[in-house]
Amino acid sequence: MTARLFRIGAFAMPIVALVPWSPPVAGQVPPKASRTNRPYVPPRTPWGDPDLQGNYTNKYEQSTPLERPEEFVGRRLEDVTGAELAGVLEKREKQVLERPAGVGPFQFRDSLDVTKGSRAWLIVDPPDGRMPPMTSAAVRRIGSPNRSLDTGINGIVNQRQRTGGSFGDGPFDGQEDFTLWERCITRGLPGAMLPHILGNSYQIVQAPGVVAIRYELVHDARLIPLDGRPHLGAGIAQDMGDARGRWDHDTLVVETTNFNDRSAFRNANAATLRLVERFTRTAPDRIEWAVTVTDPATWTRPWTFAMPLTMNDREPVFEFACHEGNYAVPNILSAARTAERQTAAAPSPARPSTVR
Repeated sequence: MTARLFRIGAFAMPIVALVPWSPPVAGQVPPKASRTNRPYVPPRTPWGDPDLQGNYTNKYEQSTPLERPEEFVGRRLEDVTGAELAGVLEKREKQVLERPAGVGPFQFRDSLDVTKGSRAWLIVDPPDGRMPPMTSAAVRRIGSPNRSLDTGINGIVNQRQRTGGSFGDGPFDGQEDFTLWERCITRGLPGAMLPHILGNSYQIVQAPGVVAIRYELVHDARLIPLDGRPHLGAGIAQDMGDARGRWDHDTLVVETTNFNDRSAFRNANAATLRLVERFTRTAPDRIEWAVTVTDPATWTRPWTFAMPLTMNDREPVFEFACHEGNYAVPNILSAARTAERQTAAAPSPARPSTVR
């Protein structure tokens, strides 16, 4: 059995998936197409589109950093392969198992086999593997890059932590004092497909003129029209944005705009943020997913990261029962009101008498 333990602050709730455990199906062996240097030709749907359908995971990249680590300065992503990459992945697996309880460690060792990761870091453009500098306007709006705020457990959501949430000491005046993640609302885009310590299952379904993607974590879902319709008006914003898709040969290209400010990726300017995803099936069991982030109000140039999605029918999308949002948030707010009443009712400390 695979036991899933999910913790928000002082609240922990077990979520048990009634699915027998079995070894991951992904591996470090390159797809046959790449070994023969012939591009893989994906199967077609009955109506002639490239067939991307299936259950996928990217859990093997759970510890792959977005940016190039300093130890690889001056190296290209394609330079780190073979025994060197295997050593990097073994080190990351050790780090996963040694993390403090509740932050993705021992409990998830059966599923987070990061030794099956595919690369040393995720950013493929700029070539140096680093995010481009932020604009001066973005620094004034967001603040300078801060590793403690932009990575770790809070890095699984799109926004920089604007409030301490349940990880802090308050204030807890209303639900807005908690993150969208804690309230089980959304991880936004592309956060919904960034790997976490659990819930890294996705399902792609196709029909004539439309592609649908289901995300296990926070039960997000997207419908991507392929019929050439224009984007929604600028006055309509959505947490997952407004997606429009098209086929570029065998690659599904999805342009998404109209983001909501509260869930815009890495605190980008929602009005100017544009994401372009490319889904390319490179083998019978693999899709290469690449995302180009463009926001001239936040970064000085566009940048792109990529990772594989591995077909895995042994781990289909499972119900995400988010008890933190159902119980923890209202309980924390209730406790805060109780503490306020107790403070107000407490007698004032006696003042020392003054002898004249």
